[in-house]
This record gives sequence, C-alpha cells and structure tokens, in this order.
Amino acid sequence: MREAVFGSQPGGSYSPGIVAEGRLLFVSGQGPRHGDSPIPNDVATQTRSALSNVARVLAEAGAGLTDVVRCGVYLRRINDFDAMDAAYRECFPEPRPARTTVGADLPGILVEIDCVAVLPQAAQ
Repeated sequence: MREAVFGSQPGGSYSPGIVAEGRLLFVSGQGPRHGDSPIPNDVATQTRSALSNVARVLAEAGAGLTDVVRCGVYLRRINDFDAMDAAYRECFPEPRPARTTVGADLPGILVEIDCVAVLPQAAQ
C-alpha cells in the first residue's frame, strides 16, 4: 500500500512523500525554496529552510522531526559540511537520525535533504 503525502510543492514529476506499509514515510529531497521567496546565500540558512520543508511533509503525514530515522544530505560544496552540520544539529534532537552526506551538482541551491521516518501510528 502506498499513499502520497504533500506539504511542499514538487519541482518535478514526484511526490513530496510516500507512506508505505502504513508506517514508513519516504520524504523526497527538499531544498531551501519557500514559494517565490529568495533563496538565502549561506548553507546554514539553506539547511534550516530545507529541514523546514522536510518538517512540512512530515507534518502532513502526522509525524515530526523526532520520527526521522535516516537522512540523506546533498551538498553543492562539500567544504560546507561543518556549517551544514551545525544547522542540522539545531533541528534534530538526540538521538539524531542516521545520515549520509555527499557532494552533488545541485541546480541553484547549496543543500537538499531527504529522509525516512517511522510514523507514530499506522496510516488510516
């Protein structure tokens, strides 16, 4: 069983999130865009903004950042790791999710974040 979850506006042919098997939520990569607002120039602010978009998708499914078990972080400049990590640390309580961070050729943004969460209750 699969169910689409929204909460953000996709930039292509994908769902912002998919609930599978009633409890697993897969959130597509979220960047720092918020509608037509300008994108900030620094990776720390973009990280917080991307995680805000992740949180919106999670909320649509009845979950929050505390339900995230794994994240993938994609950085345009791998040298931005420390600044991204500091902002990321602010957003996730202990124990933080498992995470992989890789360098990527991102279009016009410095960071993109996807995740997997376990919903607190099975989707109805």
